[in-house]
Amino acid sequence: MLPFVIRLHSLSIPAHFRPSNLLSCSSSAASAVPPLKPFSVVEYLLDSWGLSAAEASKASLSLSGLKSSEKPDYFRNFLKSQGFTDSHIKRIINICPGIVCIKVEPKFRSLLDAGFSQSDLVEIITSYPYILNHAMRSVVPKLEFWDRLFGSRELLVKRLKQKWFFSYSVEKRILPNLKFFMDVCGISEEKASQATRSRPEFLAQKPDSIQALVRKADELGVPRQSPMYPRLLIALYGINKEKFEAKRKLFTSLGWSESDFFTAVRKTPTLLTISQPHIRRKIEFFVKEVGCSPSFITQHPVILLYSLDKRVIPRFQVLELLKSENLWTAKGSLLSYIIPSDKKFMEKFVLPYKEKVPKLVDIYRWPSREVSV
Repeated sequence: MLPFVIRLHSLSIPAHFRPSNLLSCSSSAASAVPPLKPFSVVEYLLDSWGLSAAEASKASLSLSGLKSSEKPDYFRNFLKSQGFTDSHIKRIINICPGIVCIKVEPKFRSLLDAGFSQSDLVEIITSYPYILNHAMRSVVPKLEFWDRLFGSRELLVKRLKQKWFFSYSVEKRILPNLKFFMDVCGISEEKASQATRSRPEFLAQKPDSIQALVRKADELGVPRQSPMYPRLLIALYGINKEKFEAKRKLFTSLGWSESDFFTAVRKTPTLLTISQPHIRRKIEFFVKEVGCSPSFITQHPVILLYSLDKRVIPRFQVLELLKSENLWTAKGSLLSYIIPSDKKFMEKFVLPYKEKVPKLVDIYRWPSREVSV
């Protein structure tokens, strides 16, 4: 009797409320919900970081294990709060994609505590984001050492952009080399600092490389007590034996004797760093246009360090124009016209005559013509 009553009762229930239909409805409803879409690194980088398709594809190779946007969102938002622009942040992820997953705030705070300004860090991290991959307990002492050696925070910030900077131990490589210069070569820390400001990686060489450069400098006959000695070492560091010989042959092909060449190098070691086309053009200009004798250039090789286009030629044209107007007669050495600062040259040769010869200002537009030594 009971089964019959149940069956009869169920027949009186609307079809869409019967248990079997309820189950089928819930089943079909569940199957209608789309599955969660897996996190796409490429799409995320395209949408949230503004990378191009090629950039996003390349960066994603370093972020293959990324399952959500939580860490890179935190990284990006923190940098924005510290003054980084979208273009800064895009550059960072393009250079070092994996860095966007680190805890950036503690490292950033450590660098601020070390005395770097917010604007310094924007410049440094944008240029060399790998700095954030290093442990700050090793980075900060290294920064303090170089800051003291350079004596210039601006120069330190500039050098921090170079990849080699964090590759060498101060204790194991830099300090021993500095000690060698001071104890063996007799170079003071101040002179070593001045010399290495232009090429600080010089101090990161292997000891035997340093010693070979010292032997070469000694062979050239520059006394270790000479202020030119540290500069000669730096110049030799930037040129191998083949390039040195090529420079020597170039000078002799232009009428110099070997003795002239070595004399010039001892007086102005930086001469070795000038490219051969520039050397040829400068010597030809001074000899053919200005009328200098080769012996004069040999005795005053410093004139070859100045930019022809930005300094020498404009000044030569100013003096030639003044001579043509009978406003100036050649007096003094060529050095007295080339070496003075732009300001002094303007005050002596341009400003006093600009009313009579307006063209002077067109020839020599200061301060756009900075010295290039």
